[in-house]
Amino acid sequence: MQDKFIKIPIVMAAFGTTRRAMETYSFIDNYCKKRFPGHDILWAFSSRMVKDWSKKRHDIDILHPYQVLNQLEDQGHKWAVVQSMHLMCGHEFYRLVEEIKDCEIRTSVGLPLLCEPEDYQAAVTIFSNSFPDIDQEAVIMVGHGTDHPGWCTYLALNYIFSENFKSGIYVGVVEKNGYPPRDKIIQEVKHAGYKKVRLIPFMLVAGMHVEDDLAGSEDSWQKAFEEQGISVFVENKGLGFHKKIIELYCRHIENALDVIPGVSGNLS
Repeated sequence: MQDKFIKIPIVMAAFGTTRRAMETYSFIDNYCKKRFPGHDILWAFSSRMVKDWSKKRHDIDILHPYQVLNQLEDQGHKWAVVQSMHLMCGHEFYRLVEEIKDCEIRTSVGLPLLCEPEDYQAAVTIFSNSFPDIDQEAVIMVGHGTDHPGWCTYLALNYIFSENFKSGIYVGVVEKNGYPPRDKIIQEVKHAGYKKVRLIPFMLVAGMHVEDDLAGSEDSWQKAFEEQGISVFVENKGLGFHKKIIELYCRHIENALDVIPGVSGNLS
């Protein structure tokens, strides 16, 4: 019986499939295949716009989560894990849950990166081990932002950073109407007396938001800081290239496997 359950597939549900995103997903895929050797790792993508773009530009059909699950059901699978690759419980996560609820195959959903207090603490510990000297250089984690009630994720992360560091770590978002906004972060950094900042994308994939919103364009975070006499270094890799962040997702996969009858998630 155990061999049957070990083969329960894991569907990694992400948003889109740009070239930069696929490089990130490939890195995550390789890690997870080693981490869960008894399972098939499959990918599904929720963005209809990206799906249409991929078909039109590259003639590639990418599958939505429900399509992957229907294929697995046709293959005789009774259960599947669906691991959300979102960072928080926002619009895209709840759309994913809504999309898969009517599938015939039973699903156990792995939660996004930041859900429980332990997730936040783990993320803060991971990042703190890679930060530069924050006495000399402020670190700003910049997320996408959202109008979903889950926007408070950014405040929670900022608060837990403040519990671990007296100063020097800030969390902001690129969305114009999001919170904490750029101007607020700039004023706090200036008030603290920093002359250098490091912008770190708090995004799974460092794509157009890094190129357009953080660096380069006239309305970018980099330009806004430089106009205030503050020098800027922009990290160009997203969270998906950070193995310890992937491991945090793997813990969520384990939790999802553990609730399936007869399965132990920790196969490593």
